Amino acid sequence: MSLSEKNGALELITGNAVAQSLNNLYTSFHERRDSLGLSNPGTVENIAKEVSRDVFLNNLSFSGLRADLTKAFSVAPLFQISHALSMGSQGLPPYTYSVLYGSSKVFMQASLDNELSLTGRFNYRWNQGLVTKTSTQMQGGQAMFSIDNDYTGSDFSASLKAMNPNILDGGITGIWVGSWLQSVTPRLALGIEAVWQRQTVNMGPEMALSYAGKYKGDDWTASAQLLSQGAVQATYWRRLMDRVEVGADCTLSFAGLGIAGSGALMGGGIRKEGVATLGAKYDFRTQSSFRAQIDSQGRLGALLEKRVAPPVSVTFAGEIDHAKNTAKVGLAVSIEAAGEEVMEQQETMAQVTPPF
Repeated sequence: MSLSEKNGALELITGNAVAQSLNNLYTSFHERRDSLGLSNPGTVENIAKEVSRDVFLNNLSFSGLRADLTKAFSVAPLFQISHALSMGSQGLPPYTYSVLYGSSKVFMQASLDNELSLTGRFNYRWNQGLVTKTSTQMQGGQAMFSIDNDYTGSDFSASLKAMNPNILDGGITGIWVGSWLQSVTPRLALGIEAVWQRQTVNMGPEMALSYAGKYKGDDWTASAQLLSQGAVQATYWRRLMDRVEVGADCTLSFAGLGIAGSGALMGGGIRKEGVATLGAKYDFRTQSSFRAQIDSQGRLGALLEKRVAPPVSVTFAGEIDHAKNTAKVGLAVSIEAAGEEVMEQQETMAQVTPPF
């Protein structure tokens, strides 16, 4: 086919009335979408991160004694190793050795403890919006692998995650999770998450849908999720002052309304369970913070992170469970050692990079 014939075929496809109407509709839609001034709302997985990660003690509380020694060899790219020692803790191994490497495109981290349990992470940024995240864990003869592809758009976030995927046994098995969170207005975002799982080829697949919504005010954020297991979760975060943040979480579960909800249909009734949690965080001027939370099940927890010196920080954690009549106390010391070259790199980056 000659060049003139190709141009004629292209003109026939794009120059007709139907193609022009679709193109005008597409252009008009994007112009109206850009005029709304929508921003990226985050992801469905982190829809309540202001409460669960910034205020609450969910990922920070520990018990026993812990010591972390970190040695940084470079800043750009980041390369460091760390040794973690713990005693009297049920969730932490006695010794863990970790290596971390990070640049603008690549992030790698690996940890090996005294029981030869290996954990690894590898993230690669393809462009400004697309990131692939992989994680591997091998412990006690069992292995788990997951791969996650996150795309961050101007006003939406999409994610596709697979855990222990397998396509070599005559079918697709594993757990597959897809989510989408879209900004509808400058303050409101709505999202959906679908979970598809199949343990073996001989078993039938299962699928569940969850819905999420987030509303952002000037100094507060509220979110709600309708989970597929028959649960409803609502969170509220507010900044009271420059250094004070508070958060509240309420989770209600209705056993019998989820995937395995046949009990309610057979006369077993619906069992209602719920827990409410209230927490607060205060940031000191000396790079220290204090967190405290209490829930409706009688648990009271507190955590204090104190920067004693530039390379040394101390963390104290405590929890009292009035319903079970138990108490947990944790103390951690973290030391970050850096050579003269690393300190010079940090000073150079602080002079070149403007403050956020």
